[in-house]
Amino acid sequence: MHLLSIDNIVAGYGQLTILHGASLYVDEGEIVCLLGANGAGKSTLLRAVSRLIPVLSGSITYAGKNILPCKPHVVAKRGISHVPEGRGLFGNLTVLENLTLATFAGRGAAAPLVKTVFELFPVLGRRRRQLASTLSGGEQQMLAIGRALVADGSLFVLDEPSMGLSPMYVKNVFSIVAQINQKGKTILLVEQNAAMALKYSHRGYVLENGRILASGTSSQIGANAELTKAYLG
Repeated sequence: MHLLSIDNIVAGYGQLTILHGASLYVDEGEIVCLLGANGAGKSTLLRAVSRLIPVLSGSITYAGKNILPCKPHVVAKRGISHVPEGRGLFGNLTVLENLTLATFAGRGAAAPLVKTVFELFPVLGRRRRQLASTLSGGEQQMLAIGRALVADGSLFVLDEPSMGLSPMYVKNVFSIVAQINQKGKTILLVEQNAAMALKYSHRGYVLENGRILASGTSSQIGANAELTKAYLG
């Protein structure tokens, strides 16, 4: 049984349909990347998983249970932690306050999980009393990922974690993603930086116009010259 199974979903915003029968799966312990051009529907698919948008048809199951009827906070309680594009931080709250808030949507005790975040991201520990809005872009991304860790989910849904970051921070963020995976977390990753995504993931899918165009191991996708030239840059 797959940890996450998305079968033939159709979804979008109001009268605008973005996903046209997309299907994929994620097994426990994997890092799976979802690649494609801007507007292909990658973020829409993640929002459908987190139940932030309606799904018109198809099915989404997590840990063997249908989650389509669930509200976003119920999905979070069941173990799906979403790190959205743009990070979604509370800029007028401190680092520590942002992390503490995440425990209300999560499943674990606050103090040990916050301690784990500060061990993983020492810079956040040093700046725990600093407002989130005053952090650098890379530090804000660390905080967004740390908040997902505090929510204590089993599946991390990461939307463009490298967006707007310097090359140094991009490498750092992907290294952290790998460490999180090694700690037993499963990851579904949307990423424009295809080379980095394929380097750190086990499998991948390419999305085009709301449909899955290709899938395979990361090495298979990376070795497909035609696919790489057309969709992965």
